[in-house]
Order: sequence, then C-alpha cells, then structure tokens
Amino acid sequence: MNRNKPTLSFAEIKQRQHRLLSQCKANSIVVIRSASELTRSRDTEFPFRQDSDFFYLTGFNEPDSWLILSNQTSDCLRAMAVRPSDPEKEIWHGRRLGLSGAEQAFELDACFSVEDIEDALVTLLDKHQHVYWSLGHHSECDSLLNNALSTLKASRTAQAPHTIIDWQPLVHQMRLIKSNEELQLMQYAADVSCAAHKRAMQFACSGCYEYQLAAEIHHEFAMNGAYAPAYNTIVGAGDNACILHYTENSDVISDGKLVLIDAGAEYQGYAADITRTFPVNGIFSTPQKALYQWVLDAQYHAIEHLVAGSSIVQVNNEVIEILTQGLVDLSILSGDVGSLIKDKAYRRFYMHGLGHWLGLDVHDVGKYKENGQDIALKAGMVLTVEPGLYIPNELDIPEAYRGIGIRIEDNILITDEGNKVLTANVPKTVEDIEALMAKPFNEA
Repeated sequence: MNRNKPTLSFAEIKQRQHRLLSQCKANSIVVIRSASELTRSRDTEFPFRQDSDFFYLTGFNEPDSWLILSNQTSDCLRAMAVRPSDPEKEIWHGRRLGLSGAEQAFELDACFSVEDIEDALVTLLDKHQHVYWSLGHHSECDSLLNNALSTLKASRTAQAPHTIIDWQPLVHQMRLIKSNEELQLMQYAADVSCAAHKRAMQFACSGCYEYQLAAEIHHEFAMNGAYAPAYNTIVGAGDNACILHYTENSDVISDGKLVLIDAGAEYQGYAADITRTFPVNGIFSTPQKALYQWVLDAQYHAIEHLVAGSSIVQVNNEVIEILTQGLVDLSILSGDVGSLIKDKAYRRFYMHGLGHWLGLDVHDVGKYKENGQDIALKAGMVLTVEPGLYIPNELDIPEAYRGIGIRIEDNILITDEGNKVLTANVPKTVEDIEALMAKPFNEA
C-alpha cells in the first residue's frame, strides 16, 4: 500500500467533549476513567489497549488516567489526571507524557497527578448539581467518587452533587454516527485489511498451516501501520470453519478444503472486520461453489437493502429466506421454505445475526432496539454484513456438503444515497477469488 496514513485531529477531540457537555444538564461534571494495564503473568503485561470511550474523548493512550469535564460556567472546564513523570520508571517501562506535557498537549484548564486524584475530585465536584459517571464500569472510580461525595456531604461549606447520571448512553449514541475524520481512519483500516486478506489468499497452498495464514495477515497489518488485529484472527480450514469463533489456528490445511478467514486490522483505535472463504488449492469444487454462491447472493441482497430507513433485523429476515431456499435446493433441508423458517430449521446452519455496529470496538456500541422497535439505519452508521452457512459433519447431511463452513463479511457505511462498501478491495466472487489465487504470491 502506498498512501498517506490519516490521523485524528485534536480539534475533533475537543468537539466531541463539547458535544457531550452540551447534552448534559446545566451545572454538571463528567468523570471518566481510562483502562489499566492487565497482568499477563507475574511481572509481564498484556499489550495495553485503551478504554474505547476514554480514547474517543481524549485520544490519550496511557493507562490509569482520568478525564473530568464541567459545564458549570459558560466556558467548559477540561481537566485530566495522569501519571506523573518518573525518570526511573520510564527507563524500565517507557515514556510518560506527565502533567505539564498533558496540560500542553490537550490544552487543559487543570492537570493533576493520579496520586492526588481523590483530593482533586473533592475540589472539582464541589458545587456541581449533577455528576455523570458510569457506576460499575470501573471499581476504583466508584470507590473514589463515593469517597469524594461522602467528604462533600460531611462538609459545612461544600455542596455535593445531588444527582448521579450515567454518561455511557450519551457517548455511545455519539459514537454510533461516524464523523468524516473517523471514516477516513476506518477506510484506512479497511484498506489494510483488504490487502492482508489478498496476501493470505495468494500465500495459501495445500499443506500450509492455519497459523501461517494468520501470520501473513498480521505481517500485512504491521507493515502498514496497524500494529495489531482488532480482534483474535480466525483461520478455520475444513470443518474448523463451522466453529464461529475458532482461534486455535493450529491445523494443517489439506488439499480440497475451504479456508474461512475472519480478520481485521485496528488502526488508531478503529476496527475493520472482514471474512472471506476460499479453497486452499485455488479452485472451488462443484459442491463448494454451489453453497458459496447462495451465501454470496444473500450478502449481495443484504448490501443492496441495508440503506437509511431499513433495519438490520428486517434485512436479516430476507437473508434467512434466501439461505433457507438455498438449503432446500441443495437438499440439505427438505420441506416448504415458509414452514422451515417458521420452525427456525435454518438455525442449525445459520445461527448468528446479519451484522453489528463497527467502530472503535469491533462489536461497537450503540442500541439495536429502542422502545421495543428496531433501530432504523441512518447516514453515518457503519456496520458489518456477514451471512453464513455452516454445515455440520453429520450423517443426515448430503455427503458433498458435510463439514463446509462459509461466511462472507464486508463493512458498509450508510449514506444518504444508499451505502458504501468500505471493504470492496478484496475479491469475493468465485471467479475473482480463483483469478487472484492463480497469480504468484505478492502479485496482486
């Protein structure tokens, strides 16, 4: 890939903070805690991944930090608590931005050491009527905030907030509609992921291992600035593809088997999520092709109909009808299509939903129902479209289809005109997959 890597501007971060405060009641303070490092074993940690809500509102990627916003006055107050600079610890564990660095980088009105957060909370919460924090989201936050409230209530001169409100519904509704800057980041993550899937298709050969295909995927991610996958990469060959979240990736791939790869890059916090299914030897067998085409037709139908005003559930019902008809035509199911759908007979072979929101989390935040009604799609929403068929290796199934798992997944942006497929650069028709796999490795 040869293109400039997009970045998220600080102006976008500040605009998000102001939008959040504008939705809060007057004289409110918002308190949000970052993620902490997680121990892997003894004195080693897992790679740090920032809390998505905290990152959305700060762009700051250090652990154990706090964001505090207030609309008590006409000018919003913006404060943070961060780890202080510590030259000795930084020799061992890496650089810290520190108090002065954070205050300057994020144009803060105040910056505190996390070591002083309890006293800072008492000072900042005083004389606010409402405090927005997410109870149960972070136990340390709960404890320290409750202590600060108790201190304020016991004081003769201070005034504790009298209302506690969860900030998560406000932030999650904001995250559901993507900005132009977010869409640039997501398109880049999608482009990197497309290149990685194409690389894996071209590398694949009979006798290779599932983990080798995963390694090719991850190599392409890293070489293009996406340091990590957005989720555990799935490489399932043969009937491993019928395990929806198969991540062992340990088996050798024998000639004639299909390979299902579900993998997406994370770029500057934003996820892509693509699935492709292809024959390891580069040629679909007749039964594989027949089953694959039904899934592809269902996905094409879904993408055509997932537009503003429709809903995921509505379109999924149409996909179920297409897939059930395919199962009947291939003699995997028998009977009347309508009756089979009513009896949910298809769920033996298609047991998950059509898609999910996508953004800072691969299964991103946002409601799917409100007041008992399915959420209507709106411009700016990004979601996956991933119908599949998973045929168990069981005696009542026609032998030609036993142990075949197929999923085809793309990421789409809902627009005012319809939608845009962000992941269109990786082939998915039978002909296009076979043509790509016929080319030498690394020749796209």
